[in-house]
Amino acid sequence: MMPFIDSLGFWKWIILGAILLALELAAPGAFMMWLGLSALLVGILSFVWPNLTWEWQCVAFAIFAVLSIPLWRRFAHNVEPPAERPFLNRRAEAMVGQIFTLEKPIVDGIGTIRVGDTIWRVSGADRPAGGRVKVTRVDGANLMVEPVT
Repeated sequence: MMPFIDSLGFWKWIILGAILLALELAAPGAFMMWLGLSALLVGILSFVWPNLTWEWQCVAFAIFAVLSIPLWRRFAHNVEPPAERPFLNRRAEAMVGQIFTLEKPIVDGIGTIRVGDTIWRVSGADRPAGGRVKVTRVDGANLMVEPVT
């Protein structure tokens, strides 16, 4: 088996690098990616110096793999954490405590307000159009409001 692997020359490292990068796609975690890139670098190194023995190729792979750890840490620390957007998929809950102007009057407990380009249904005490209301809680897509004096 070893003579077959040795006969592949620099291609063995290119193939190993491709396999490791494919494993990274299957199970992402940014670990196999650095090993795959290290294998690709050894493949390029073996192509440039074809008489490089397999022992030195393995040493080069180990060195590249170890040197990729601080590189990975540098990239990992430069990535910004996700923005704090607690109401990303809960827009209605973000409106609790805010004050709005009624677009349509609240009649029989139901009216509407406009927030940006969206019209929201509100429930609360009867109020005329143009009246100011404060959102107190959310019930599904319905905003519960109370009058603001």
